Amino acid sequence: MAETTAEARREEAPAVTVKATGRRWWSKWPVWSSYLTVAWSALYGLANLYWALGGAGFPFEKTDNDHASASVLEPSSASVVAPVLAAFCAVGVVVGVLMIRDRGTGRERKALLAYGWLAACLLTFVIPDYSLLGLLVFAPLFLVFAFTGVPGGKEIGDILYWHRDNMVIVFVGGLLWGAMTLAYQRRTAGQCVRCGRGDRAAAAWTAPAAALRWGRWAVWVSVISTLPYDITRLAWYFGWPLGISDAFLKEMQDTPYMLGIGLGLGIVSTLGSLLTHGLTAKWGEVWPRWVPFKRGKRIHPATAIVPASIVAIVLIPGGMMNIRHYDAAMPGTNGPGIFWILWGAALGAATYAYYLRRRGECKYCHRG
Repeated sequence: MAETTAEARREEAPAVTVKATGRRWWSKWPVWSSYLTVAWSALYGLANLYWALGGAGFPFEKTDNDHASASVLEPSSASVVAPVLAAFCAVGVVVGVLMIRDRGTGRERKALLAYGWLAACLLTFVIPDYSLLGLLVFAPLFLVFAFTGVPGGKEIGDILYWHRDNMVIVFVGGLLWGAMTLAYQRRTAGQCVRCGRGDRAAAAWTAPAAALRWGRWAVWVSVISTLPYDITRLAWYFGWPLGISDAFLKEMQDTPYMLGIGLGLGIVSTLGSLLTHGLTAKWGEVWPRWVPFKRGKRIHPATAIVPASIVAIVLIPGGMMNIRHYDAAMPGTNGPGIFWILWGAALGAATYAYYLRRRGECKYCHRG
C-alpha cells in the first residue's frame, strides 16, 4: 500500500511543477539547486580527499590569528577531519542522486530527508562562524576599499583570506542542501514544489489573519534581541566599560576606528530592528510617501523577504560562534552576540509570516 501511495504522489508531483517552463531562472530553483548540490558535494568531497592525502591548503588547519576563522572545526588536523568530510560528501552525492530521482518510500524517504536536513543545518548554522554576517554588513565598504585601500595599510586579501572564504563555500553548500531537501520533501508528498500547498486544507496558523498575529510577536522578539548588542557598543563608545574590563576598553580606545566601527554596527543593528516592523506594518506592503518614484505603489514581497531571510540565516551561525567563545570574565564581548540566535530565529519567523500573508495564489499550481 505504501509503494502504491508513493508512486501515486510522484505521478501527481510533475503536474504542479511543469508550468514553471519558460519562467525566469530562479523559478526553477527546485531543479538547478538539486544538481548544484550534488556538484558541490562532489567537488568539496574531492577537495577534502586531496587534503586527507597530504595536500596543502586545508582550510581548518591552525594558522595565525589574523588569518584564522572561528569555525567549530578550527583548528583541526587534516588527517582527522578531512577524511570525515570526504566521506560525508560522498554519502551526500549518493543521497542527492536519489533525491533527484525521487527515490525512497516510507523509512527510506525519512532517512533521506533526515540526512538532507542534517547536512543543511550543519553546513549553514554549525560549521560557519560570524564571517557571513561580517561580509554582509561590510559589503558596501569593499567597493570603497578597492579604490582607497583598507584602513591600517592592509589589503583586501587580509579580509577575504582562505579560511574565511571557505566559510562562504560551506555556507553556500548548506543553503543548497536546504533547497534540494525541501524540493524533494514536497515532490514526494504530492505538494507544489514552489509553494508547498497540497490537496489538504491549509493549517489555521497559516491563514493571513493568524500569521499577522504571531508575526507581530516574532517582530517584537526580534527587536528586543538586538538591544544587548546595541547598548554595549553605545556604552563603550562613550567610555563606559559595560561587561568588559577597563584595560580592554583602553585597548579599544587606543585602536583607530575600533569604537567607531562598533558604534556604527550598533546603529545598523538598531535601524535593522526598526525596518523589521515593516513585516507587519502597512508600509511594508505599500511604499510610503517619503520614497521618491515609489510612493503609493505596491511593494513586491521579494523586496522584503529576500534581504530579511538572508539576515536571519547569517545571524544564527554568528550566535552559535559567540556561545563557543563566551568569556565569563568579560560577558560584554560575546554575550550580546549569543542573542543573535534568537534574533535570527525570530526574524525568520516574522519573515515567514509576512510571506504567508502576501503569497496569494500560486502561479504554478493555482492553489490559494
